[in-house]
Amino acid sequence: QVQVVESGGGLAQPGGSLRLSCAASGFSVSLYRMNWWRQAPGLEREWVAAISAGGDTDYLDRVNGRFIISRDNAKNTVYLQMYSLKPEDTAVYYCKANLIEWGQGTQVTVSS
Repeated sequence: QVQVVESGGGLAQPGGSLRLSCAASGFSVSLYRMNWWRQAPGLEREWVAAISAGGDTDYLDRVNGRFIISRDNAKNTVYLQMYSLKPEDTAVYYCKANLIEWGQGTQVTVSS
């Protein structure tokens, strides 16, 4: 079965850090452009970051310099390291590639 499972979300204080994980099964993350998306309450889902099969990365301007997307091919897992978190980063975060459906996501809440 082709799927991903997101994890690592939780409650963080403003300025804090979290690392999200996206564990894939049924396909190799090294062969696809892997993306992180997020959806805040009442807002549309927005793209956050991507890593290409070749390892090139790209970021939403508002997270560039604070978030880092990476990939561990041996673990078949994609990560999103988030630093300097802001309340506006609060959202459900999803891992996505073209060949898979949307997963359950992982909730990130940034609040003091």
